[in-house]
Amino acid sequence: MQNTFTKMRLILLLLFFFQTAAVAQPKIVKLKEVEKILKSPSDQIQVVNFWATWCGPCIKEMPLFESLEKQRSDVKVTLVSLDLDLDANPEKVFKFVERKGIQSTVLILDETDPNSWINKIDKSWSGSLPATIVVNTKTGKRKFVGRELKEGELETLIDSVK
Repeated sequence: MQNTFTKMRLILLLLFFFQTAAVAQPKIVKLKEVEKILKSPSDQIQVVNFWATWCGPCIKEMPLFESLEKQRSDVKVTLVSLDLDLDANPEKVFKFVERKGIQSTVLILDETDPNSWINKIDKSWSGSLPATIVVNTKTGKRKFVGRELKEGELETLIDSVK
């Protein structure tokens, strides 16, 4: 009985370790790093979503990005948190990512004045969240959407930049 209990504990510990290891580790970045993702040549289509932990529509659409990352090897998803704009504590994002089990790449944008940089992402962006930009760096095609995406819309955006 003791041996069975020890094996079960080991299995549970391994499961916990592998589940925890799969969660994204957010990185605090400046705008230049986000711009690099949008401009650097890549074999993958870049899907960059701007969001915040306090934005209900952002949280609602997040499963679309997570499932996309798992289903398509030709697409790279990057989730850019804008939480530092209102709150200088990135710990909120770290805890959110861990709690939700987010596996996509998560960046925390360390820029405090959105009016100075949102036009660099897309000239049509008002600054509202959520916002998503899909870029094919091989063809130069890009699509921007400044609202919550619904089921199926993300695939349509990706197809439009091929």
